[in-house]
Amino acid sequence: MPPRTRGGYTSSAPRRRPTGSERRRRVQLREVEPVADRDPVEHPQHDRDETEEVFEGAPGGPIDRCILRSFDKHIATKIWVGEDRAPLKLVNHGAKLQLWELGMERSRIYETVHRSGLAPLTSCSHRVASRPMLSAFCERWQPETTTFHMPFGEMTITLDDVASILHIPVTGSMISFSQPLHADDANALLVELLGTTDVEASRETEQCRSPSVRLLWLRDHFSTITDASSDDDIVFATRAFLLHLVGCTLFADKSATSVVVVYLELFRDLSMVGSYAWGAACLAYLYRQLSIATRFEVRQLGGYLTLLQAWIYEHFPEMFSSPDISYTESRPRALRWRPHVIPDSLPS
Repeated sequence: MPPRTRGGYTSSAPRRRPTGSERRRRVQLREVEPVADRDPVEHPQHDRDETEEVFEGAPGGPIDRCILRSFDKHIATKIWVGEDRAPLKLVNHGAKLQLWELGMERSRIYETVHRSGLAPLTSCSHRVASRPMLSAFCERWQPETTTFHMPFGEMTITLDDVASILHIPVTGSMISFSQPLHADDANALLVELLGTTDVEASRETEQCRSPSVRLLWLRDHFSTITDASSDDDIVFATRAFLLHLVGCTLFADKSATSVVVVYLELFRDLSMVGSYAWGAACLAYLYRQLSIATRFEVRQLGGYLTLLQAWIYEHFPEMFSSPDISYTESRPRALRWRPHVIPDSLPS
């Protein structure tokens, strides 16, 4: 039996004396505080990105950005420190609508356009727009709240405004597209719904470098079709006119010369064109364009600027010196505020 010691039975190997470092470690272990007596440890918030820049608040702006989360990138923060930008370049196609008019010789096309609910756009669109005024209102737009932040409170464009200013449908089927349109799909739509050849469609989308067609191309190919043309040609021309119309108005983008082919899908069944909530789609698109234009590096403003400009004149009539005195309430209110000459500066 091995010899017994104070620690119990041990092996026959000689006992090793502990070193000085081992004795110091034992002392340190005995000096550790009990867990119950320790102060609670403050852990950092792991749900916050450590690389995220801490927003200290903007001078003259929000102190807490829990709502206006992108305010530090807003044009207003640059203006506050003296970094102004020139008035925005406006994408306004009001004059181009006059290049494709539907007279008596195109009554069959006009009948379909009238049933679509989009006919008022052909007459109420403003040919000119005020760069200083629209740029100033854009600087007060907040993307998170989709409102203009004015000195006296917040304002926004509503569906009721759209209905009264433009007289287009604001209720009906929602306009949405499940996925982006690729160039091959755009070419197929042009061949199927506009009757172009595959070579013509491919050449046009390649020139646009996107699944789009130029507004000029639509006018050149379809504006000469009249009631004397074949039924198929009239159907093709009607779809082309509607695509040209929404590209010049509701969905005017910053290309300033073209329209996305995906909207052509909305005109596949011409009997259903009047069932869409065109006004709601127009308003959502304008909201998006205003939000993009609030960034300091952006230099253009798209969307249907007639709606924005007429809304400003409607609520701030002192901004417009000569409203149309012949206007009647049965017509779109945009006609009341249709300008002929736009000043280069805002009224003082």
